[in-house]
Amino acid sequence: MKIDYNKLMYEEISSFGDKPRLLLHCCCAPCSSAVIEKIAKYFSITYLYFNPNIYPEDEYYRRKDEFSKLGVNVVDIGYDHNEFVQLVKGHELDKEGGDRCRICIAYRLDKAFSFALENGFEIVTTTLSISPHKDAQFINMLGENLEKKYGIKYLHADFKKENGYLRSTEISKEKGIYRQNYCGCEFAK
Repeated sequence: MKIDYNKLMYEEISSFGDKPRLLLHCCCAPCSSAVIEKIAKYFSITYLYFNPNIYPEDEYYRRKDEFSKLGVNVVDIGYDHNEFVQLVKGHELDKEGGDRCRICIAYRLDKAFSFALENGFEIVTTTLSISPHKDAQFINMLGENLEKKYGIKYLHADFKKENGYLRSTEISKEKGIYRQNYCGCEFAK
């Protein structure tokens, strides 16, 4: 049975207290824009930019700089593209959405939860489910596993619902945000 993660997100939000601390793993400013618009009123958000999959390095920093157009500052915990390349070794030819993507998403979310634990966050989620190319079912199941591992609540979401992806493209146009045409990984490019 497929779970409606968008509905579940709103149920979870209604059970939280007033503006709990949320760590939002952000893949890029365009995708983050609609997510921020949707959930900012419910949380005190810290924006985590951890995306070692992005290549080349100047693309990484260009994407990071675009967050200023959203009026948010991001916490950047480092760029080590070589570590990402080692993690996905043997999966370079996988199709987008395959094992390479699952490894990448798992790595980034695990780092987000680790950061959340070290910095006292109550809740973690990611913007990744806004992409029509990402599997919300996988992302949410991974979040559930990391919630158990770290003892920090994972906010379920499927941000592409309610026209989330479309809204992200509209906001990007309105604010003149650079919108890339690939996820960032040179193997998907």
